[in-house]
Amino acid sequence: MERLNMRKKLLEIKGLQTTFFTDDGQIPAVDNIDFSVYEGEIVGIVGESGSGKSVTSLSIMGLIPSPPGKITGGEILLDGKNIAAYTDKQMQKVRGKDVAMIFQEPMTSLNPLFTIGDQLKEAILIHSPKWSKKEALARAVEIMKLVGLPRAEALLKDYPHQLSGGMRQRVMIAMALLCNPKVLIADEPTTALDVTIQAQILQLMKDLNHRLNTAVLLITHDLGVVAETCERVIVMYAGQIVEEAPIAEIFAEPKHPYTQGLIKSVPDMRYKKDNLYSIPGTVPKPGSIKVGCRFAARCEYAMERCTQETPPLYEAGEQHKSRCFLQDEQEVKQRVERFIES
Repeated sequence: MERLNMRKKLLEIKGLQTTFFTDDGQIPAVDNIDFSVYEGEIVGIVGESGSGKSVTSLSIMGLIPSPPGKITGGEILLDGKNIAAYTDKQMQKVRGKDVAMIFQEPMTSLNPLFTIGDQLKEAILIHSPKWSKKEALARAVEIMKLVGLPRAEALLKDYPHQLSGGMRQRVMIAMALLCNPKVLIADEPTTALDVTIQAQILQLMKDLNHRLNTAVLLITHDLGVVAETCERVIVMYAGQIVEEAPIAEIFAEPKHPYTQGLIKSVPDMRYKKDNLYSIPGTVPKPGSIKVGCRFAARCEYAMERCTQETPPLYEAGEQHKSRCFLQDEQEVKQRVERFIES
């Protein structure tokens, strides 16, 4: 894999904290996370529902509903500029032009009252007001052809309900690429599609990433999608990053017990099993665990230390990090000594 330090860093998240202010108090949905995405790279963020994946993507886009949500700490550096400090008016100029997002359900993202052409044209003219309507429509046709939509000119006159699920998702990808964004965020882009269309959409995203050199942040709960598409993967749990590594490394040698559980939970058709593996318990309510490892209650390796101290992100390799005391060399030494003594 090409070394990351030879590429341009397009997106850098530093200590991001996104909090929801509710009747039950302050809930940190995303709790002090750090990661980067480089030019031409596809990075996956995985985790169960409630892990903070989608809140992370909405924070980057400046789309956290306020109230009750608010970015309460950290920086979101897009090409070196901290967009976390931008006003709504400033973000309107960034959103779609420099960073764009594909949402998981196109029928709730496309306006049912307007044609596909009208919606694409509007998105272009917002960021390129000097363009004529004719130029905007020509660009819409060009980008629709780029994402593999047939009879693009005719489709401009159709309404969203007249298109299949796969075609609507391609329209959403086209809309996200209209202004050649530096970073593309895809939030569960294949969730509502059948497996054949899923494969087509994922291949399309890989092809576009390769052709346009756009950085892609792929939000998903599906490790199969990550294995097929991404170069690096970030594993989130209860608002924190618990592991980060190159894709081959994380599947060959996952370090965090949560990542190990996620991989074991994937059905393998090569082996017949009476029961599928599942991680016991559920993701804790955000903010409910103040001290200790947030995965401790579900972890088969949990020890007393796990409930008393919060583990840092340990360096588990050159580009591999794990938030687990099992990576602590002193802890490993003590466990080996206790095993020998017993």
